[in-house]
Amino acid sequence: MTSDDIPIGRRVASWRVRRQMTQQMLADRLRRSKSWVDKIERGVRPLDRYSVIQDLARVLRVDPELLLGQPRSTPAGTPDGVDDIRAALARYDTPQAPPRMDELRRQVGHAWLTYQHAHYGQLVRLLPGLLAAAQGARSAELLVQAYRITSSLLVKLGEADLAWLAADRAMAAAGDDPLLAAAATISVGQALRAQDRDRLALAALLPAANRVLPRPTHSADHEVSEALGDQTAHKPHDHGGEGEGDRRGRAVGGTLLVQAALAAAGCGEHRRADELTDRAAGVAASLRGYDDTHRTGFGPIAVDLARVVSAAQRGDADEALRRHLTVVRREAWRRLPAEYRGAYLVDVARVYLQVSDLRGAARALVDADSVAPAEVRCRPLARTVIAEIAHANPAPAGVARLATLVGLTR
Repeated sequence: MTSDDIPIGRRVASWRVRRQMTQQMLADRLRRSKSWVDKIERGVRPLDRYSVIQDLARVLRVDPELLLGQPRSTPAGTPDGVDDIRAALARYDTPQAPPRMDELRRQVGHAWLTYQHAHYGQLVRLLPGLLAAAQGARSAELLVQAYRITSSLLVKLGEADLAWLAADRAMAAAGDDPLLAAAATISVGQALRAQDRDRLALAALLPAANRVLPRPTHSADHEVSEALGDQTAHKPHDHGGEGEGDRRGRAVGGTLLVQAALAAAGCGEHRRADELTDRAAGVAASLRGYDDTHRTGFGPIAVDLARVVSAAQRGDADEALRRHLTVVRREAWRRLPAEYRGAYLVDVARVYLQVSDLRGAARALVDADSVAPAEVRCRPLARTVIAEIAHANPAPAGVARLATLVGLTR
């Protein structure tokens, strides 16, 4: 059995014993019950939440990757295997024997964690088999998640057209489930934005947000929804007695608003971008301990990061950098998935380039590489930023090293 094959619960138990802790001691430090720890270690309870794995790693004094059994080294260049993903998306037949649902759910959770830790090479190898299994299952939820993971990865690897196909498949798989359809629309919007089709992205994202969130009171939101073809613009929503589904809908809806704001900024509609970001901030403020079932990563910190990117898109790099220096000092920043932080830091490197601050850009790239190496070494977008900084004379040392690593020469 290889390290990747060992269940994560057994790794937790192994490291707990190495640290000379009892289950009760570990439970106390996590503020959990001993029963919870026992179920995690025996695999009875799934361990597929990034924040929980972070907490366990902190208490056990290990890197989260050791709990996940994932390699720490990250090769440079786009991972091989995209053609295998393309072939999996081209399949229309289904396996003869449907997979076990508990096993498929475990595989989907593992794929999400692999994505959140930015292990893109490993995920490229996992996805063809996961897609085949999900396509043979009778679970719209798991199929939508598999397509969304695929779309997100393909955006990272510069395969925006193929990412849009995976996102469109997620929409089809969602069927009549409004929350699944809204989650799938996140992927549609990201894929369209990756193709520089911001207006089309906005046309998809904003109506979807309005379907799962309370209707905005500002009349401008109604006007924009109508202009974008939102047929639900004047339909009343019953939001009396908010339950679990409503909270999850708010997380998805808030993410849709953030993506819509970024799309609006990309269209040059900066006032609209600010309004949508403010609305997203209101949604984030209303969340209390929700379960992020749809892996959105949404919350106040996500809104703050969006403000940085939006400010940069309207050409106000000074404001973007002021906001950036404030937001990265917060505890919530450190708790974001590695993928999220790495991608954001690559964006920040581009902001520093706007003000010709090569050292700041280099520092952001080196930080991104330390947080999520694949974000810097595998993404075509990051290679472009590395090349621009590396061509300076003299090139900052950290970026010169990265340029050599990814095969760029001056």
